Amino acid sequence: MINVGVIGLGFMGQTHLKAYQQIPQARVAAVCDAVRLPADGNLAGISGNIATTPDLRLDLREVRGYQDYADLLANPGIDLVDICVPTPLHPAIAKAALEAGKHVVCEKPLARTTALCREIVRVAATAKGYFMPAMCLRFWPEWAWLKQTIDRQTYGRVLAARFRRVSEPPAWSQGSYFKGDESGGALLDLHIHDTDFIQFCLGRPRSVFASGLSRFSGAIDHVVTLYEVPGGATVSAEGTWLMNSGFGFSMAYTVNFENATADYESGRGAEALRLYEKGQPPRTVACPGPDGYVGELAHLVEAVRTAHPPTVVTALDGLSAVEICEAEERSVKTGRIVSLAEITH
Repeated sequence: MINVGVIGLGFMGQTHLKAYQQIPQARVAAVCDAVRLPADGNLAGISGNIATTPDLRLDLREVRGYQDYADLLANPGIDLVDICVPTPLHPAIAKAALEAGKHVVCEKPLARTTALCREIVRVAATAKGYFMPAMCLRFWPEWAWLKQTIDRQTYGRVLAARFRRVSEPPAWSQGSYFKGDESGGALLDLHIHDTDFIQFCLGRPRSVFASGLSRFSGAIDHVVTLYEVPGGATVSAEGTWLMNSGFGFSMAYTVNFENATADYESGRGAEALRLYEKGQPPRTVACPGPDGYVGELAHLVEAVRTAHPPTVVTALDGLSAVEICEAEERSVKTGRIVSLAEITH
C-alpha cells in the first residue's frame, strides 16, 4: 500500500483525492491546505471545468490533516506527495518534497517559466524519489488510443491534426488564475495539455507560429498555434478561456491519417470518438477505462510499488511542454515564427 499526502484541496486536489479512491494500491494518509482544511472532513462546494463524482468527505480519523506542507513532508509514513497548489508554489514544494525523500507528482504546468522548471528537473535528477508531472491527457482513454494508433501506423501516417480545448474562464480560484504573471493564463493552464500531447505523439516541434490575445489574466487567454513537427504533418491547436457563460468546457481532436479520419469531441458522450475509415462505414470507437486522472496516478503508484520509474511522462517532458508554450507566447507577442532548435534541456 502506497501512502499518499495531497497538498492543496481546491478543485484539482479534490479530483486527485477521488481518483485515489479508485486505486486499490493507494491510501490517502494525509492532506494539507492552509485555508481549506475542514474540521469535519467535509469538502463541498468546489467545482471545475470537468465533472467529477459528488462532494468528498474525508474521515479525519484515518487521514491526517496539516496546514503547513513542511509538517506533512516531515511525516515518515508518507510515500508519495501530490502537489495541487497554484503554479507559483510548485517549485518550492516540489523541491522540498524531493529533498525529503518523497516520490512526487506535481500538477501542470510544472512551473511558470522554463528557468523554474529546470530547477525542479535538476533536483529530481538526483532525488531518491520519483518525480512525475501530472499531464493527464496522455492517460485519457481516447487520447491514449490516438497515441497507440499513431505509433502503430494503423491507418498510415498522419497527414494533418487539429486539437481544440475551449472553456469559459475559470469560475474557481480566480485570484490565482487571473494573475497571468503567476498562472500563465489559458496558455499554461489549458492549452499546455494539447501542446504536450502533440510532442508526445508527433515529436517535439521544430518551430511554432501562434496568434492569440489576453482578456482576463494579462497573459495569453486565447491561442491558436501551428506546429512544425518532425514528420511533416500539418498540426494546429486552439486553446481559450473566451467562451461565454453557459458554454462550459470542450476538448476535441480531428486527425487525418492516410487511410482514415479520427474525430473526437468530448460533448458527444458515449459516441465521443468516431472513426471514418477508407472503405468502411463510419463507426464509434469505444475506449473503456478510468479517466486520465485515475490513469496518471495509478501509473505513478504502480511505479512506486514496483520500484520502476514512471515512463509515460517524465520531468523533462514537463519542462519541454513549458518551453514550447513559452515559444508560443513569444510568437503571439512578436507575430513571428519561433524556432525551438536552439532551446535545449
